[in-house]
Amino acid sequence: MIRPLLTALSLSLAVAAACGSAAAADKDEAFFQTVFGRWTGPGEIVAGKYKGTKFVCDLSGEKPSTDVGMALDGTCRVGMFSQPMSAKFTKGGSSYKGAFLDGSKGKGLDIISGDVDGNRVVVGLDRKQLKGAMVARLVDPDKLNITISVQVADELVPVIGMNLKRDASVKRASLAD
Repeated sequence: MIRPLLTALSLSLAVAAACGSAAAADKDEAFFQTVFGRWTGPGEIVAGKYKGTKFVCDLSGEKPSTDVGMALDGTCRVGMFSQPMSAKFTKGGSSYKGAFLDGSKGKGLDIISGDVDGNRVVVGLDRKQLKGAMVARLVDPDKLNITISVQVADELVPVIGMNLKRDASVKRASLAD
């Protein structure tokens, strides 16, 4: 039960990805600046075999050493089970590429497309026969809502929802710099 759930949760790490021109890169970088930091909060599987399963994540997002994008690290917990989560997304040409955990060649997922639009990012996800999308919306500077959907026939069906809050202690520390 925990492995499929944690693989699905790894989708939620896609708080970053976009495509576009050099002007879009500036817009993308501005968005990423607003989501760097530590985020914690609950989530729930809202469809499928594990519907109703609740979990809690603690994730930290930082600027990757090069390019526009994000590097994430943290854990998600279901009951007493905890799973390390990691992801890295960087701009490559006119699109973002990245991987959750070890990508689709391992037990993770690939980011295959994306777009930043104001306070929201939408990314395309892929793992073998699984296709999907993640929408992360910055509701206010301290609240991030994430929805993961999978493609069933011609329709995207929401399967995971998360409501993350920025860790206030980390925010205060960064404001003092």
